[in-house]
Amino acid sequence: MIGNITNINGLINYSELVLANIVGISTMECYGVIGMASKNATEGIWELIKGENLHKGVKVRSKDNELYIELFIMVQYGTKISVIANNVIQKIRYNIENYTGLKVTSITVNVQGVRV
Repeated sequence: MIGNITNINGLINYSELVLANIVGISTMECYGVIGMASKNATEGIWELIKGENLHKGVKVRSKDNELYIELFIMVQYGTKISVIANNVIQKIRYNIENYTGLKVTSITVNVQGVRV
């Protein structure tokens, strides 16, 4: 388990997959994001991910119940990448902290491609 919250009712454990899914869905809600990117190990190229496998484009690490998130995205051609990245960071930070109560320390957005 990657994140733990203790309250009066007991202990809540969050798995890496659950947090990665929240990050992936939050990212796809942002304007200008076409999809998540995942590296194909056999060919060494980045491929576009949509649908149920959004967690494959996200890496979540935890230290002392603080989250370090790294994600790989593809953006739409003609959009300003810095604005998209800021929107993604704000959306992810808000959703993770609001839904889980865990603190997000850093979010790294890697843009792997631009698509039309």
